[in-house]
Amino acid sequence: MSTFTNTLKQRFREPGPLFGLWLSLCSADAAEALAHAGFDWLCIDMEHSPNDSRDVVEQLRAIAAAHLPTEPIVRVPFAEGWLVKRVLDAGARTLMFPNVQSAEDAARVVRLTQYPTEAQLDGLRGVAGAVRAAAYGMRRDYVSGANAQVATIVQIESVAALEAVDEIAATPGVDCLFIGPADLAASLGHLGDAKHPDVNAAIQKIADAAERAGIASGIFALDVASARQYAQAGIKLVSIAADVMWLLKATRQALQEARA
Repeated sequence: MSTFTNTLKQRFREPGPLFGLWLSLCSADAAEALAHAGFDWLCIDMEHSPNDSRDVVEQLRAIAAAHLPTEPIVRVPFAEGWLVKRVLDAGARTLMFPNVQSAEDAARVVRLTQYPTEAQLDGLRGVAGAVRAAAYGMRRDYVSGANAQVATIVQIESVAALEAVDEIAATPGVDCLFIGPADLAASLGHLGDAKHPDVNAAIQKIADAAERAGIASGIFALDVASARQYAQAGIKLVSIAADVMWLLKATRQALQEARA
């Protein structure tokens, strides 16, 4: 498997779900161990976890060290050019952008991931040769091929985004609509109730929009049962909770059993 090819982007078009896990512990050791578990993808979260640029690099290295087809996704906290540039230069190929609310937002985040080229002069990514993504300058073909290997995931998690979902899905360069159930529920007036019927209807609307546009959909599932349900409904990327959630669940269960 080429280290330059984004296999996850290729697999978006293949049948069957792709299961992943959120990485919130800022731990390279945990990332490496979980890569050995066989997940299709692992999401390094910079939005709601204290992962910084150095943490991201260490976890990218750790996932690569497993030598398995587990693709790292990095969720940036906001669409700032300097941060997107750092994450891409570090070697990430798949980026997730939270709270994209319009086709204009979607177009801008795509531009942030792209080098300016003859075909795409409005790309906003700055060029640097001696970066990890380009094997510190040893991969001479990196700059010419990088744009095609980047996968852009945008999160739909507000009423405004829901109303513009078809336009967002049709934005060139958007590869996946990822549903944030908790924020979507809050925006719909159901804070803390991600399984409300209104939220379920919104989830279906987003998945349908992605299907019409010929792109993938994704979602954060709170438990295995929900993950299976979403996968059976045709959602492509399904997160089975987060590392810290499983750590607490397993340790609390073991402690309770020991004390029983």
